[in-house]
Amino acid sequence: MSPDALNSLFSLLIGFAVAGALVSGYQALADRPAGFGLLQTGPGPGAFAAVPFLAFAAPFIIMRNTVRGRQIERRRIEFVAMATIIAGFWSMMSGTCVVMALQAFGVII
Repeated sequence: MSPDALNSLFSLLIGFAVAGALVSGYQALADRPAGFGLLQTGPGPGAFAAVPFLAFAAPFIIMRNTVRGRQIERRRIEFVAMATIIAGFWSMMSGTCVVMALQAFGVII
């Protein structure tokens, strides 16, 4: 496996791990699952704080909604595949940001 492919895989995995940790932490504190409805609270500090949270938590939310939609609503497999690809790319991009921040702080080389 090439170093670039390994770096992309690491970013993908870190992105999903951070998304899962954020959503699990939110659910533990708020006693309800996180979702994109956080943006519908209207203008204010809550909606403003939800934007960076959702930017990193979205891959987990997308996959959770996709799996539940497939099981409950019997969504077509094409939509499930497309949502998985979108969540994967989103996870890789947010994971890249996390890896770059860890490198900037000197946690990883």
